[in-house]
Amino acid sequence: MARKPAAEGSPVADFEASLDALEQLVEKMEHGEMSLEESLAAYERGVGLYRRCQQALEQAELRVRLLSDPADPASAEPFQPDA
Repeated sequence: MARKPAAEGSPVADFEASLDALEQLVEKMEHGEMSLEESLAAYERGVGLYRRCQQALEQAELRVRLLSDPADPASAEPFQPDA
């Protein structure tokens, strides 16, 4: 089944765009063809993208907790797959 594209401006779209940009940035940095100044700027941008991804994941987790038990979202427990 094909994935539906995320609505622009949604946390999912923001996460996907940030993750894609971060992956491209890492690939570019791994080639080692950047100057020190370019590498530092890319690293700073990467940290910002990482933080945006982390924030989007935290928002998604909160949504899931609220959907699980709107009266007590703190009661939701992390998923523990069978070993």
